[in-house]
Amino acid sequence: MINKIGGSLRALALVLILSFITCSNVFAQAARPLPPLREQAVIQQQWLKMRLERVLPALMRKHKIQMWLVICREYNEDPVFFSLVSPTVFAARRRTIYVFYDRGEERGGIERLAIGGGSNGGLYTVYRDQEVENREIYGEGQWALLKKLILERNPSNIAVNISSTHAFSDGLSAGEREKLEATLGPEYSKRLVRAENLPLEYIAVRLPEMLPTYRQMMGIVHSLISRAFSNEVITPGKTTNQDVVWWLRQQVNDMGLGTWFQPSIRVQRASRTGVNLLSENEAVVIERGDVLHVDFGITAMRLNTDTQHMGYVLREGEKDVPAGIKRALANTNRLQDLLMERMRVGKTGNEVLAETLSAMKAAGIDGSIYTHPIGENGHGAGPLIGLWDRQQGVPGRGDVPIIAGTWFSIELSATTPVPEWNGQGLWVGQEEDAAIDEQGRISWVLRRQTEYHLVK
Repeated sequence: MINKIGGSLRALALVLILSFITCSNVFAQAARPLPPLREQAVIQQQWLKMRLERVLPALMRKHKIQMWLVICREYNEDPVFFSLVSPTVFAARRRTIYVFYDRGEERGGIERLAIGGGSNGGLYTVYRDQEVENREIYGEGQWALLKKLILERNPSNIAVNISSTHAFSDGLSAGEREKLEATLGPEYSKRLVRAENLPLEYIAVRLPEMLPTYRQMMGIVHSLISRAFSNEVITPGKTTNQDVVWWLRQQVNDMGLGTWFQPSIRVQRASRTGVNLLSENEAVVIERGDVLHVDFGITAMRLNTDTQHMGYVLREGEKDVPAGIKRALANTNRLQDLLMERMRVGKTGNEVLAETLSAMKAAGIDGSIYTHPIGENGHGAGPLIGLWDRQQGVPGRGDVPIIAGTWFSIELSATTPVPEWNGQGLWVGQEEDAAIDEQGRISWVLRRQTEYHLVK
């Protein structure tokens, strides 16, 4: 008998040890989902080199630009600045001017020159002339160098970042523009053109080499949401939506990640007066039978995610989500399909919106579409496909065509009558990141939600 007990205890101990090892491994993976910071910087530097060598030349020739100027001052950086510099660069130095000059393929392609700042790991040639700098007063040497550089190359046009439509293309400040025109004089100032689409598309285009890292980030997001909408975090009748919000924020912080917006948790529940969509900004105690919605994104390696999922809190005795509530999520999945079937390279955001809304109406879905590009910015560069309050189209920002190699947050919602709630409508918001590859094919970066997260 003693031997049997001893054997059982040893077996139990072995199980506990293996469980501890497994849990430790899971914790280690969760606590450090991405490579160490130094390795991240190496990967980002590789991405930068590939973008400057592969993406930028093609875009300059596509838009017929011979010279492009990106002019920044410290803490007043052009939006495209951080897409052009190494991961260890956090700001322009006093004034930094990047010059991109197309010498033609036969003469070496795009010349990348830096006036101020450094070479970004050898990706730029630092343009210096000590004689010019020494004879200029403080702060004027860079402008004299820029004029000398332009006179030497004599470009047919000089593109600058000015736009009344796209923030990503409007990085040249009024003061720097005045100084540039004074430096160039009337003859060369006539050659200035607006580079509206160049910075917009350069920021928007993602390399295929970035996708594995982004997919890993999406896996982290899905994992955190799954844990947030579970009994690990939520005790029905006690936990508030704000408790869940701050749990998510703390997890992100502990994992060494960032976030580009405050997460939100919405609560919906049936009542005698109809469905209550309770405030996302005030503390609401989560009860059994509630439907939960989360909007959550993380930031890492200068990339951003954006995800919306739904959860359900089981009532006493319930084993599964009521059929009517399931149908509400299925309707939103169907709307995702209708949208993605129409997202094709060359179509504008407004064209995709109009076509999808027409198909949505034909399918009998009561929905709304507000899909946006994503990548280095949460609300990224590229075409908007609706806004929650602009279902008739978005002038300017929605008139941009979709291009290959871009990522989108497929963001939308649908409201469905629920029989279990006396026919009252349930709002289901979904957001999942998708990638359009270099051949123009669109697919989910990871996967979409087709079943509710369950709180038991």
